[in-house]
Amino acid sequence: MWTRNFFGIELYYIIQWFLIYSMLGWLVESVYMSICNRKMTNRGFVRGPFCPIYGFGALIVYFLLRPVCDNIYLLYLFGCLVPTAFEYLTAKLMMKVFGEVWWDYSNKPFNYKGILCLESTIAWGFYTVGLFLFLHKGVEFIVSRYSVHTGKWLAGILMFLLGIDFLWNMYLQKKDSISAVKEKIQKYIFLIH
Repeated sequence: MWTRNFFGIELYYIIQWFLIYSMLGWLVESVYMSICNRKMTNRGFVRGPFCPIYGFGALIVYFLLRPVCDNIYLLYLFGCLVPTAFEYLTAKLMMKVFGEVWWDYSNKPFNYKGILCLESTIAWGFYTVGLFLFLHKGVEFIVSRYSVHTGKWLAGILMFLLGIDFLWNMYLQKKDSISAVKEKIQKYIFLIH
């Protein structure tokens, strides 16, 4: 399983990168939101130190934009567009599954329904350039510092814990949604009588 190739890269490395980007995304997002909220804020859907949207986003950008990574202008342009499209699709999926989106750009200028904004789109372009110029090399370096055996063992444990954490939070989210719907129905019935 670990040696299967996707887009010319072994699955082992893709999983390692996903985990590192998910943890880095969680760290950056949590620090940023803690500063904005002036209190410790755990960002992300799961309770652990993971923000999988950053793991998926970084890998999508990396694999889709590798062909243009030598042209910094195209890289920036597509680095604005691809993550923005991913953010939009993620928001649509979240609305379908959870009935809400966990970010709100309504107070930002040039926003679209609070789920996209020009500021973020511009930032995604710079993040993409940074990913190709610096960040991915650092992530590859980190992965090269431990043995494949250790990496498989760690990834197995982390993916298991992330899966349990995700399923537990899906359960809690659905339970809250069901409770909210039940409460609305009870209020409606109470108003009828």
